Amino acid sequence: MSFLSATLDRVKPSPTIAVSTKARELKAAGKDVIGLGAGEPDFDTPDNIKAAAKAAIDAGDTKYTAPDGTPALKDAICAKFKRDNGLEYTPAQISVGTGGKQILYNALMATLNPGDEVIIPAPYWVSYPDMVLLAGGEPVCVEATAETDYKLTPAALEAAITDKTKWFIFNSPSNPTGAAYTRAELKALTDVLVKYPHVWVMTDDMYEHLVYDGFEFCTPAEVEPALYDRTLTCNGVSKAYAMTGWRIGYAGGPEKLIAAMRKIQSQSTSNPSSISQAAAVEALNGTQDFIPANNEVFKRRRDMVVEMLNAAEGISCPKPEGAFYVYPSIEGCIGKTSPGGVKIENDEVFATALLEEKGVAVVFGAAFGLSPCFRVSYATSDENLKEACTRIQGFCASLN
Repeated sequence: MSFLSATLDRVKPSPTIAVSTKARELKAAGKDVIGLGAGEPDFDTPDNIKAAAKAAIDAGDTKYTAPDGTPALKDAICAKFKRDNGLEYTPAQISVGTGGKQILYNALMATLNPGDEVIIPAPYWVSYPDMVLLAGGEPVCVEATAETDYKLTPAALEAAITDKTKWFIFNSPSNPTGAAYTRAELKALTDVLVKYPHVWVMTDDMYEHLVYDGFEFCTPAEVEPALYDRTLTCNGVSKAYAMTGWRIGYAGGPEKLIAAMRKIQSQSTSNPSSISQAAAVEALNGTQDFIPANNEVFKRRRDMVVEMLNAAEGISCPKPEGAFYVYPSIEGCIGKTSPGGVKIENDEVFATALLEEKGVAVVFGAAFGLSPCFRVSYATSDENLKEACTRIQGFCASLN
């Protein structure tokens, strides 16, 4: 009998974490490596948020809190949902977890039974399918290709729905593509979902505030109120507020689901850090002025990266509406050979050769469910991005 759970055979380690770890190891060994794999802003957490955390420490707010969030933070989240999304939630409809990932995982653990299906548009965030598998469900991945701007079509969504479908996971702006759905595009999807009352919606809005060129963000329960009672609207402070290490995610949804998620969290991690919760209150209630300023930096970086990658031989890179990722295709590089003698058979081979021969770390597209592509995070300095893209251009030009 194996000591380890058979459930582990259903999942794999996070490829994005693996790429970042490999890049750090090479740097520690003295290699000249530029890492474009990390999904976190390079900006520091704003001073007002840090000050709130320090004040909480000085005030002795260092004890256990309620398992799924303090009253102050739940109130701030309710106010945020009403202000930004026009959604009315009570504190009893709010769950706070140790990062957005725990919120999603708790919801899946609380609802999935063996055989339940979860529709996931691909490309997807690498953790979605594996969290579904860990919770005992079956991921149903539906491709959304570059031809549709990496956005799922209503016809593809409807074709994937069966009587076993429990959830539809929706992420806009997207990790890994940065693609964001307009209100009309989202309404077309919600029109499908309204017809299937057994399908719940889990919407991951983590990149809500990171949109460019006047794009207007919207979320499913906002667009289609008929879905409110079967939608879990998930978000967090990690990306827009540069608080990845603080580990605070949250969600609003039906009380019965929130109570089930609370039960799971009470027997796993219990409450998120009390200090991080105090910081998150200030993030949501305090000034938001730094968000547009940071977005201008991200937009400039996006434009530079898209232009430089499209100048690389064999690469085609769409310009996304949001987040801080681009997802270029390397279809024109497949079948060629690198100076190091590596035949580029797929995007994983491409990413490995690029790292070993040019010192640029990216995440290969197969990790996100759609090949042949790779993901670039442009949440790093202009200097690093320009040098990395120059190396990518050189690598592609050297293929024959």
